Amino acid sequence: MYNLVWAMAPSTQQQAGAPKADAMTYLVQFAPLILIFIVFYLLLIRPQQKKQRATQDMIDNLKKGNKVITSGGMYGTVVDLKEKTVTLKIGDNVKVELLRSAISGMQKPK
Repeated sequence: MYNLVWAMAPSTQQQAGAPKADAMTYLVQFAPLILIFIVFYLLLIRPQQKKQRATQDMIDNLKKGNKVITSGGMYGTVVDLKEKTVTLKIGDNVKVELLRSAISGMQKPK
């Protein structure tokens, strides 16, 4: 029985002749993963970064008299600007102080 086990074991010559995995094999195996990451970057990550950059530029360039929309949906006119806050006039005698980050966009002219 002991000789049968040794007979079934692969010889060292068979192991030496086995193909070795090279760098190209690994690249081919990971190509779909790399392709998926590239597609996600081009379709999701890059446009979101571009939109975020444009919103930050708009917030940094606010001026008195600009008509804006807050993230809560209120329309108002910029009355005063501070480093981190903005004062909006939203009615005749109503002024609200908000964080600059609460401004989501500019009103489109009618």
